[in-house]
Amino acid sequence: MTDNDRGTLRSVAWSELCPWLVIFRTFRLAISFRVLLLGAIGILLTVSVWGFFGWMFSESTTPQATGWTEPYTRCTWRTVTDGMVPDQPEFFHGGSAQGTSDLRRAAGQSGDVYFFAWAQLTRPLWAVFSPNATNVDLACLLLCGLSSLAIWAFVGGAITRIVAVRLAVDERIGWGAALRHACKKWPAYFAAPLFPLCGVALAAIPVWIVAWLLRADLGMFLAAFLWPLLLAMGLIMTLLLLGLIFGWPLMWSTIATEGTDSFDALSRSFAYTYQRPVHYLFFALVAAVFGWFGWLLVKNFAAGVVWLTYWSAGWSGGEDQVQAIINLPTAPGSIEGIGYAGAIIIRFWAGCVKLLAVGFIYGYFWTATSAIYYLLRRSVDATEMDEVYLDADQSEQTYGLPQVKTDAAGAPLVGDEAGKGAE
Repeated sequence: MTDNDRGTLRSVAWSELCPWLVIFRTFRLAISFRVLLLGAIGILLTVSVWGFFGWMFSESTTPQATGWTEPYTRCTWRTVTDGMVPDQPEFFHGGSAQGTSDLRRAAGQSGDVYFFAWAQLTRPLWAVFSPNATNVDLACLLLCGLSSLAIWAFVGGAITRIVAVRLAVDERIGWGAALRHACKKWPAYFAAPLFPLCGVALAAIPVWIVAWLLRADLGMFLAAFLWPLLLAMGLIMTLLLLGLIFGWPLMWSTIATEGTDSFDALSRSFAYTYQRPVHYLFFALVAAVFGWFGWLLVKNFAAGVVWLTYWSAGWSGGEDQVQAIINLPTAPGSIEGIGYAGAIIIRFWAGCVKLLAVGFIYGYFWTATSAIYYLLRRSVDATEMDEVYLDADQSEQTYGLPQVKTDAAGAPLVGDEAGKGAE
């Protein structure tokens, strides 16, 4: 019997063989205007709030506390713009750029934007666990951490919702639908990461109580017999913190994808983190490498827009004047009067372009995290990647079939009879 399909070339379903290729779709979503703008607004609000609290506590702190509050006093507009994106593409000046902020040293040079955003958004809360932080330091760090959580509970929720629907069913949702979802689910986004922290605090209470015995020799002897209990509390705290460190981004994706609450987000994030740690690490590494290439492109693209504008203006406006505008923060005396105000406005517009580029870092983080969530859900729960919770938008009109008319006997009327029946 002849095999008629012997010469047939069958297509390869790469999405089935390598489902992690969905991560490569995230760059196109991360450079969309809505995601860039939301990411830029989120980081600008975060840095502004951090700078305010850092300034407020630095004015009244003791010398021992300035080591923790001082980094937050440097959070300014220039930290986000000039500190991250240079005024020229890097290949024009050998990689040097204006700005020496912590942000640029962390992300601008290493390019590891995925893990940078991961650590940057939670930096104040993890600093709380430093053993040498004073009470003033703890107050500043807690306020910075909670304000960051509140901001990204809204902004990150809107981004993950946009991306979740786009990745699953390739549909675009409008600004209104994304923002309404973020408002509706804001309490869930905000509370989900706080539950493990509350668990850590509860587990630490027995340790605090027994630790009072260490102040006396006899108490230390008695505490030695209770130390296994304290180690058990330490184990609980470690498990909670590990699950939170690696699983908190998945909480946002869970709520955006499933339309669920904080408890389900907490359960899924911990389950996926502990059941598929190797998968999670592999997906995160792929996202980090791909994000590095994406940031290299976006950063130099934005720098090219700014630099070519300055370059073109220098032909008619004068190179000295353009350089004075570029170096305005370090040389304020070169431009005076109303021209100084104009130079400030020019720097502002250039900063807006750079801010959108920085928004890519955080937009890409939430976009890649949503893709990773779909992959982990597929691996653990065997759920297809096209399943997503869709809200019923009340602004959309619904259309149905026309009402069927009947005669006196109850039989349906059709054609001309239906028109006569209506009369």
